[in-house]
Amino acid sequence: MVQLLKVHGSQNKFFILDQTELANQLSQDELVELAKHITDPQSGLLDGADGLLVIDSSDHPDVLGSMQVINTDGSIASMCGNGLRTVSRYLSDKYHQDAFKVQTQDSDLDVHRETELAPNVPTFSVEISPVTFNKESLPFQNLGTDTLIDQEVPQFAKGLRFTAIAVPNPHLISFVTDDVMRSDTLGNLGTMLNRPNDYFTDGVNVSFAQILDKNSLFVRTFERGVGFTNACGTGMSATSLAFCLNHPQMADFEQTISAYNPGGMVKTRVHDNDGTYQIDLIGNATFTHKVDLPEADLHDNDLSHAQISDTGEQAAYLDFVKGLQNQNV
Repeated sequence: MVQLLKVHGSQNKFFILDQTELANQLSQDELVELAKHITDPQSGLLDGADGLLVIDSSDHPDVLGSMQVINTDGSIASMCGNGLRTVSRYLSDKYHQDAFKVQTQDSDLDVHRETELAPNVPTFSVEISPVTFNKESLPFQNLGTDTLIDQEVPQFAKGLRFTAIAVPNPHLISFVTDDVMRSDTLGNLGTMLNRPNDYFTDGVNVSFAQILDKNSLFVRTFERGVGFTNACGTGMSATSLAFCLNHPQMADFEQTISAYNPGGMVKTRVHDNDGTYQIDLIGNATFTHKVDLPEADLHDNDLSHAQISDTGEQAAYLDFVKGLQNQNV
């Protein structure tokens, strides 16, 4: 039998598969088909998820393992901040280490266990980098600029200003009013830019943010390859950087920023090293279920024999979220 985990960071939900625990590892094609199946809300398990996180070994120095992120549509994400926290917890528990590196598609990132956000809410900090702004790294085209920082783009939405940042996932960010946040604008724009379009040819994650207070904001994201999610870790990280750059009177570099989202809250810290930026993403790493099934079934993409057990951790997380709601955030 093989054990998978159902996990979440800020209600951004995933399944974790540790390939190093298998007698015969799944091929890339098998992983993609498994991801599309297990995350499907109807035909998958536990009402689906936002993606599959695949852990494998790494030969990089000081790295405990590697992480691949497969979206619900089978596409590969460069990074996933919420997912990285859950993978970090898994590797921390497995190898009994509290600070190490995890290999992602573009870089090896520092992670460490943090003080819990609330009782029985395991919490990890993960590095979000590298950060770039140039049109080639996102990529974008036909916008008449090499970088897009706090600029109006009438083709996207009239009256809104946009910032494009790769962390390394591509993100398009706008700070909006409550009326715009409640409108269909985000869904329409996210859908447009993640279909064949003349601007972001590879698609882009789109986030709208509301400034709540000094070093405090609310972020909602339409995620490339997924759609609306409860939270997007790299989205909240990129938005925190845009917050510091575009609204310096309300956001401070090197200070903790509270980033609320439909799934809860994370904390971020944006570092400015002479114009080179790095972000710390701090939040929960909750394991909600264990899923046991025969290894052969994974290769056959057969979920019918899965045995599922509840960890009980979700109750503590929901208590944490209830406490946030009581703050009228």
